[in-house]
Amino acid sequence: MAKAYWIVRVSVHQPAQYPDYLAAARPAFEKFDAKFIVRGGAYELMEGQARERNVVVEFADFATATACYRSDEYQKAKAIRQANADADFIIIEGAT
Repeated sequence: MAKAYWIVRVSVHQPAQYPDYLAAARPAFEKFDAKFIVRGGAYELMEGQARERNVVVEFADFATATACYRSDEYQKAKAIRQANADADFIIIEGAT
């Protein structure tokens, strides 16, 4: 079974409040065994448009990745993120 990933590009506009999102999301990440592959870091834009923060989160499979996103735990955290940042967010199945 292929792993799945959240690929999230974020522009934070309220940096002082953004840690509240991370703290609120932690229970969902733990519950669904999320593994952070990329969390910020240096990058170079080669094409298209960029946001200041890039995140890749790995899950066991597509069903688990979508269940985490749709979970009550993550939905509470998402509201905090949306109040403090703009994001492009996809869930994608990995190569088999």
